[in-house]
Amino acid sequence: MSNKEKDLSDLILRANKVTDETLTIFGKLAPQQLNWKPDINQWSIAQCFEHLRTANKAYFPTLKKVLNGEKKNTFWESMPLLPMFFGKMLIKSVAPESKSKLKAPKVFYPSNSNIEGDIIHRFVEQQNQMVKCIKATESLDLDKIIISSPITNLITYSLMDAYRVIVNHEERHFLQAKRVFHSNGFPT
Repeated sequence: MSNKEKDLSDLILRANKVTDETLTIFGKLAPQQLNWKPDINQWSIAQCFEHLRTANKAYFPTLKKVLNGEKKNTFWESMPLLPMFFGKMLIKSVAPESKSKLKAPKVFYPSNSNIEGDIIHRFVEQQNQMVKCIKATESLDLDKIIISSPITNLITYSLMDAYRVIVNHEERHFLQAKRVFHSNGFPT
């Protein structure tokens, strides 16, 4: 097994682990539990998963173009070295073990109102779609396919790095949701 295959296989395992543990821990919670916040400045479990759904959804149009062979590089995607720089930076910044607090881009901000109780199942459904897309691209040279960030065309990285960013980001917010679940005062 090549390093690329091992890396991709590891990412799929990690994504599936997030899916399985999300269902196990949060899948049977009531809407009031999912929407409960430890304090006004923290996200609820539902907001964590709504944020992930919104962020991940932004990648699907690009993935569709890649899978259909329609992906063409923009000017910024053709710039050498930038994709490697941005890829490493983003992977590190969204890593679950990173201690730095990040402010979500406004476009990915979750709703402040109550989120429907099926948010966990909608996340799991989308997660299964994402894993299916990752598997569908495994025969491609993922390090050579350069995409733009869903936030701005100025930030570019390889599709392989995009997968790393997605999975790290999911693990980060999964852990955040677990901290909410284990907070004092969580409704039982």
